Amino acid sequence: MNYTIEKHGAESAYMQLYRQLREDIVDGAVPRGMRLPSKRTLAEELGLSVITVEHAYALLVDEGYAEAKPRSGYFAAFGGPAAGPFTPRPSLADMSAPRQAPEDFPFSTLARTMRAVLSDCDRRILEPSPSRGVPELREALAAYLRRSRGMEVSPEQLVIGAGTEYLYSLVVQLLGRERRYALEEPSYEKIRLVYEANGARCETLRLGPDGIESEALQSCDAGVLHVTPFHSYPSGVTATAAKRHEYAAWAREHSAVIVEDDYDAELASPTRRIETIFSLAPDRVIYLNTFSKTLAPSMRTGFMVLPEALNEAYRARLDFYSCTVPVYDQFVLAAFLEGGHLERYINRRRRKLRRQREE
Repeated sequence: MNYTIEKHGAESAYMQLYRQLREDIVDGAVPRGMRLPSKRTLAEELGLSVITVEHAYALLVDEGYAEAKPRSGYFAAFGGPAAGPFTPRPSLADMSAPRQAPEDFPFSTLARTMRAVLSDCDRRILEPSPSRGVPELREALAAYLRRSRGMEVSPEQLVIGAGTEYLYSLVVQLLGRERRYALEEPSYEKIRLVYEANGARCETLRLGPDGIESEALQSCDAGVLHVTPFHSYPSGVTATAAKRHEYAAWAREHSAVIVEDDYDAELASPTRRIETIFSLAPDRVIYLNTFSKTLAPSMRTGFMVLPEALNEAYRARLDFYSCTVPVYDQFVLAAFLEGGHLERYINRRRRKLRRQREE
């Protein structure tokens, strides 16, 4: 392995190492099952600290490109099917149920933010919202996605709506009812119900332990594939890195659109961000997310990121809709994001998840 780390570059050393390792794993230079150099060996070769190498390896593990084996080290995990039987996850009785204790929620911070918005925005909270949402929230979201998910998007690609169920209906109206929509089996039932209520025809593709089974995916000729790559409900299946690449390749080969339902990704890993399918195929993916999981179910605010190619179509067909989220709520969420409060809250919950796993 011949890697180069710019010690004073704009990108952190661990991210530089992670990207180079990931490229070798994806390209097959490091095949599945091959042992990666020990943390100490790689640190000495590159003049890095062991902690820096450990961070790079941890991110590879989080994203499914590598796996850690106790007392054996790290091994490439990209390519080929995941081992092990598929077992549905019985622990979640309701996808809308909160996963945080009420006492964990930063009420005092939210209250200060709400008072500040009332003072700073004044009568602007009485004005109608632009159809896609207020610019302040879309700008804050674009910056947040860049920091937290590694997604390079512009505010103009974002559409704000009252939860993802509302956004599902916009997806059908944008892409058309004449297409067939492929869903995971099993999947969150409301996805199918909303699509069919809007006139879409749906089919299902069986999930395996690492995502949709390859045979089912390759034989599918639907125009739209709706996937929940992290903690798919109710199965609990998380798509591996290889499977996420497979989804992206399928969309390109079939000139199809992927709807990436990312409702639980911020907490899918107790450590760091996990790569999105959108980042792999930004021209083929509509990205959906909501704050119902990361903040609270009562905050009915979701958002959609459109590929550049679909932006004009949305503008022509659907920009007449009024935004379904109150302006005041949008300003509050924008201020909460800009102040870094959401990320600090998520980091606290991740630390709590790590402690629970270690107990």
